[in-house]
Amino acid sequence: MTVKIQSSAVGKIWLKKIIRLAIALVIYLTFAFSLYSPHFRSFERTDYLIVFNGILASSGCYILSSRWISSFWAKLFTGSLYGFGPFMIGLVKFHPAVGMLAGLIPWAFLPAAFCPIKRWKFLPWLLSVIPFLMIVTFFNLAAWLGFFPASIQYRLQASDLISLFAPVVASNTDSILMGFYHVPVGALVIGVSMLLISRRWGIMIIFILGLIGAVVPSIINISPLLWLTIPSLCLAVLVGEGIQGLARAGFSDRRWVFLTMVIMGLLAMSALFFATTYFQEFAGLGDKYAKALVQAAKMYILGAVSVTIIFFMIRARVRLYWLRLAVLCSAMAIDIYLSSQLLVDKTL
Repeated sequence: MTVKIQSSAVGKIWLKKIIRLAIALVIYLTFAFSLYSPHFRSFERTDYLIVFNGILASSGCYILSSRWISSFWAKLFTGSLYGFGPFMIGLVKFHPAVGMLAGLIPWAFLPAAFCPIKRWKFLPWLLSVIPFLMIVTFFNLAAWLGFFPASIQYRLQASDLISLFAPVVASNTDSILMGFYHVPVGALVIGVSMLLISRRWGIMIIFILGLIGAVVPSIINISPLLWLTIPSLCLAVLVGEGIQGLARAGFSDRRWVFLTMVIMGLLAMSALFFATTYFQEFAGLGDKYAKALVQAAKMYILGAVSVTIIFFMIRARVRLYWLRLAVLCSAMAIDIYLSSQLLVDKTL
């Protein structure tokens, strides 16, 4: 009787997970269609893979984040930030096969994330090599076939770091797009602090290896740009953990939340300062940058307000997990929707 009850409970848990995954897929599909459908008239046949790549990347990231995140909404936004974030949208400049490879990277990490470690403690380390081997194999096979989907000259430079804080502004330049828009920066601060406190060395090492590959010149015919998929994926998961952390933060965590609030406020003021500087340029030459910076400032203010609300709820010892999640996710949804539309319009 006990075994039957346990199997029935496990079955209900898996059914609940499958239903939530199906809901997430529907949301990703709907969002992808609304994001790219205005450009369908100019699409060639292979360009429709761009839509598929976004859904592939976001759903894979959603499943991967389940290893560390329990909240459905946190996982949903984790997937959307990777699949429809500045980095994935920026890849539309290259062949759609590059976006497909980036979309497969979260799936390639699944064996390492969910493998049993009771018997084989080093198995996750070995399986973590799969995404790296996938990138190496893809580019060398493409070169052997005489197919060059992305330039091997692209690599991360200091000037590209602006896209971490203002991706819409960076889209007006030749910078490599990175980051996760504006409001998610607050959750990222919390996620990174949780990573450092918990000392998860495995994720840190994977992140650093991917970042090194993106910075150094091309190795064995591989575009350094594609190594950015790995740190981008790691940071997306940290944003999801930060969302969950902010929603569940207790009174003892108020200092971290206050720090996040201050950072968001400083970013908003910085964006407004640089916007004013660009508006003062001769003959309106800096207007396009200034307008993008004003948009960034608005989003940072929105993020700062949402974190401030959560901070005062924590100070008042008011839990209301669902309300905190609603405040944060609403601000994040507005930012993702508006910013991703601007990026797609500029890159396609």
